Amino acid sequence: MFAFTCAWLLLSTVLSLGRALSPTHLPCQLQKPSGRSPTEGCAPGTIYVSQSDPRAHFSSVQQAVLSLPPQGHATILIGVGDYHETVNVTRKGPITLLGQLDSRTAFDPAGNASTRNLVHIWDNKFVQVGMDDAQSAVLLVAPSFNASLIGAGPTGAPLQPLFGNVDFKAYNIDFENRAANFSISQALVTDISYANASFYGCTFASYQDTWYTGRNASTYVVDSIIYGQTDYLFGFGTAYAYATNLILSWKGTNLTDAPGNRYGAYISNSRIIRSPDANATTVTDGRCFLGRPWNDLATTVYLRTFMDDSVNPAGWTPFDSARPVIMNTTFYAEYHSYGPGGNVSDRIPLEHILTEQEAKDFTIESVFLERPTWIDYSYSYQP
Repeated sequence: MFAFTCAWLLLSTVLSLGRALSPTHLPCQLQKPSGRSPTEGCAPGTIYVSQSDPRAHFSSVQQAVLSLPPQGHATILIGVGDYHETVNVTRKGPITLLGQLDSRTAFDPAGNASTRNLVHIWDNKFVQVGMDDAQSAVLLVAPSFNASLIGAGPTGAPLQPLFGNVDFKAYNIDFENRAANFSISQALVTDISYANASFYGCTFASYQDTWYTGRNASTYVVDSIIYGQTDYLFGFGTAYAYATNLILSWKGTNLTDAPGNRYGAYISNSRIIRSPDANATTVTDGRCFLGRPWNDLATTVYLRTFMDDSVNPAGWTPFDSARPVIMNTTFYAEYHSYGPGGNVSDRIPLEHILTEQEAKDFTIESVFLERPTWIDYSYSYQP
């Protein structure tokens, strides 16, 4: 299992690296002039969700999801607005969520996901006594309640013999857990378990345990922003982030329990930047670690990633005082980190500094052991 940890007591973020939009979905996403159908330019059968437009099929995203049959591809266009709800996707058939965009801001070359997105899906649940962490998530993509559970300790919840959504996609949506702050416990934004999910131009905001990629799950995120402070990327599955901003805690997975994937977190061509609202006065030295091992099989790799001075020179830290040593079965690695925090000269001895040839072993295809068909390679990213 993997986990990222940061010393900041407010949100730590990575700013968008450029401009990207979907050539396939943009005609659907752009708001239409008065008198034209909001789903003009959309795929046939697209469901329209809006809290203010009387032409909408539903007023909540979860209502739209629940209306879908278990199979077949479905597209849901979400109108501008704040949606206070939990979205729970259990169906196996592919589903695409599209956040509506305004042409006046969508093409701003100085913009990013935070300034461009007009759709905000949020909740404010946090983990209390007797709750599993998963029960606080704003977005769940898992085939069943038991499959969504995270569990406790290095091994987590029991392995489930099933698989859920084969192709979940979300574009230009802000997912937020607004309960999150340093005075409460874990408050998740995502729980992706036993599923394939990809995100484009989205933001994910919480305080602790923002993003969870669970058992047998594969996730991909590009041109997005992830806010968090403690373990804000964590999980058992395989997470690949490209041109995205972040830091983490990951549990390795025993391949005899879950074969067929290279479990871990892989961060490529991204940025780690201190949030403007981070409070350095409440911490010892005001710097973050790149990760900590939730169990001894954790894997985390950074490739060509900018790191500002909020990164601790040591890079990595043990999980806690109960497990004060990082074992050699953990794989932590970097390739061409740069910026003030990218100096690897003081990293822990256990870390691997990859050669150019070794770094080629961590492409999307080599990590997922295939070229995943559930990733949208046409998403037009412009650095």
